[in-house]
Amino acid sequence: MIDQIRGLEDLKSLAGARQADAAVAFDLSQRREQAEAGVPADEQGAGVAAQIALARRESPARGSRLLGLAKTLTGMPHTFQAFRTGLLSEWRATLIVKDTICLSSPDRAGVDEELAADTGALNGLGDRAIIAAVRAAAYRRDPASVTKRASRAMGERCVSLRPAPDTMTYLTALLPAAQGVAAYAALCRDADTARSNGDHRSRGQVMADTLVQRVTGTPGGINGVQIQLVMTDHTLLQAGAEPARLPGYGTIPAEQARTIALTGGSPVATAPAAGPAGAEELKLWVRRLYTAPGTCELVAMDSTARLFPAGLKRFLQVRDDTCRTPYCDAPIRHHDHIAAWHDGGPTSTRNGQGLCEACNHTKETPGWTAQTVPGPRHTVATCTPTGHIYHSTAPPLPGTGMGKRLKEQLLHGESSPPCPPARTLSVQVLGRVLPSKPVRRPAEPERRHNELRTRRRERAAP
Repeated sequence: MIDQIRGLEDLKSLAGARQADAAVAFDLSQRREQAEAGVPADEQGAGVAAQIALARRESPARGSRLLGLAKTLTGMPHTFQAFRTGLLSEWRATLIVKDTICLSSPDRAGVDEELAADTGALNGLGDRAIIAAVRAAAYRRDPASVTKRASRAMGERCVSLRPAPDTMTYLTALLPAAQGVAAYAALCRDADTARSNGDHRSRGQVMADTLVQRVTGTPGGINGVQIQLVMTDHTLLQAGAEPARLPGYGTIPAEQARTIALTGGSPVATAPAAGPAGAEELKLWVRRLYTAPGTCELVAMDSTARLFPAGLKRFLQVRDDTCRTPYCDAPIRHHDHIAAWHDGGPTSTRNGQGLCEACNHTKETPGWTAQTVPGPRHTVATCTPTGHIYHSTAPPLPGTGMGKRLKEQLLHGESSPPCPPARTLSVQVLGRVLPSKPVRRPAEPERRHNELRTRRRERAAP
C-alpha cells in the first residue's frame, strides 16, 4: 500500500507536468489566433488564464498563477524534469519559481542549473530548506534584482480577511518587518499590562480585543458600522435552527446569528468582565426582503438607469455574496450587466451579477459571452472563446435548502421547482447596528406561533 501511495503521488506530478505543457501550448495557440484577428500585441493572451482556471475548476487568480508557473518552468529544464518525474510536487516547483521570478531568464536558468533538482539534490528537504537554497542561489546570481524586489514588496502591503472555523475569521496584515514587529510588540505589552492589573481574559484574548478596539475606535468594534445579515424570520423571532449567512464570511449557526442581530456579537458586549470600558447599548435596524413564491428568489424593483443604483447594488451584493465566476470567491467589486447595456440589456436584478474586477475585465474580452438561464435560482451561463460553457448559480438563501426534489429539477433542467413550505419562506434580515437602546423582539409573530402550537396540542389531545 505504501508503494501504491508513492506511485500515485508520482502520477499526480506527471499529470501536473502534462497540464503545464498543455497550458503553455494553449496560450501560444490563443495568442496566434488573437494576432491573426488583429488584437494588439500588448492585449494578446487576455482571457487565457481564466479559461485554464475554469477547465481546472480553480479561481481565475489561481489560474493565472498556474499559467505563469507553466511558462516559467519551460525555461528551467532541471526543475521541470524533477516535477515531471515526481521528485518535486507542484507546490514545491511553485516555491522555486516564486523566488526566481525576479531574475532574468539567463539568471533563472543559472539557478536551475546550480540546484539541479532532477538529480535529487533537493530530495528530503522541507519547504523552508528549499526556499532558503533558492533564495541564496538567486542572490548570488543577481543581488540587485533581489534587493529591488524586497523594496517593491513594501508597496504590496495590505489587509485581508478569510473565514475560520466556528464563526471566527483570520484578519491578516501584510506589513514591512519593522512595522509588523512593532505592532505585535505593542499588543503584547498592553496585554501583559492588563493581565497584571487583574484582567481575567487570556493574553491572546486581550491582544485580539485591543486590536479591534484600536482599529474601529469602539470596545465592541461594530458600533455605527453597517453589517449585512441574511436569515429567516423563524431564525430571528422563533429560535429556529435554520443557519444564516453573513456576507463576507459565509454560513453561521442560527444561535450565533441571533447573537449578532440582537447584541452585535461582540465579546465585550456579552462578557461584562471583559474590560473596563463596558458595552455600549445597541439597536437593530431591520429591513425585510421576501422571497417570491414559485421562484424562491429575492423580490426587488428593476431600474432603467445605465448604472446600478445603490439599493440595487446592495441587493446584488447580498444575493451573490462573492464573485459569480465559477470557482472564484473574490469579493464583489463590479456590478455587471450580463447582457450588455449597449446591446439592450436592462439594469435589473435578473440581468445583474456581482463580479470581481479581474473577472469583469475578462468577460469583456473578445469571444466571451454570458446569458441568464431559467432555474430555481439566478443562474448565469458563461461561454468562453473555445465554446466551453460554465454555469454559475447564486448561493441558496437561508430557509431554501436544496432538497431531493430541487436537486432532481436542477439535474433535469426544470425551471419552476416548488417553493419551500410556508413555514420556511425566507425573510432576509439585513442588520445595521446603531447606537441606541437595546431592541425588543416583536411580540406579534411569537403570539401567533404560540396560538398555533396550542391549537395543534388541543387537536392531538385524546
